[in-house]
Amino acid sequence: MEYILSVKIFLLEDDPTLNETLVEFLEDSGFIVDTTLDGYEAESMLYENRYDLILLDVNTPNLNGFALLKSIRSFGVNTPVIFITARDGVEDVEEGFNAGAEDYLKKPFALKELKIRIDAILRRYNKTSDKIELCNNITFIPASGELIIDKISHKLSNKETKLLELFVHKKGEVLSHDVIFNELWNYDEMPSDSSLRTYIKNLRKLLGKERIESIKKRGYRYIAQ
Repeated sequence: MEYILSVKIFLLEDDPTLNETLVEFLEDSGFIVDTTLDGYEAESMLYENRYDLILLDVNTPNLNGFALLKSIRSFGVNTPVIFITARDGVEDVEEGFNAGAEDYLKKPFALKELKIRIDAILRRYNKTSDKIELCNNITFIPASGELIIDKISHKLSNKETKLLELFVHKKGEVLSHDVIFNELWNYDEMPSDSSLRTYIKNLRKLLGKERIESIKKRGYRYIAQ
């Protein structure tokens, strides 16, 4: 299976040797890979960045894979997940799927089998991804947090993706800061004007400054082409 657009994978694996082996294999297979050895760091990275697929070990430092998946699902990360773990009991497999995983691969495994499972999930995932044509050369894929501009893929963060979805569905409407805060920030998070300005700035760099209009003392408006 060949990937015309860059597919970005996140890997949590605390064994340094296996981590290095998996990263090398995945990159040789044409994927872009971000990785860490630590559960807390993984949580932070998954909150701030968008990926097409997530690979999680279970027995990881500070935050195990099961707890991590439950955490990211709770704040809206719906990216497909494969557990890769030595925990092979029926109860472990059940817990993994109940946490929200799409697949569960028991160690030790062949790298080719991992690739087969990745390809199967990406085919299934891509079939259900809604694509929004923003203009002739820009396509927005909310499910993967991608903007395809002149056939080049640009990854958006979770909140940038939510913000662009809101703009697209409310195009032409003036959206106040409060409306945007309610959509982007969870109840247990503190909204930030400076963060919102950063997300707006990042989207303007990709879409063009004229596409997101600042309305003084009222908010922002998305201008569709």
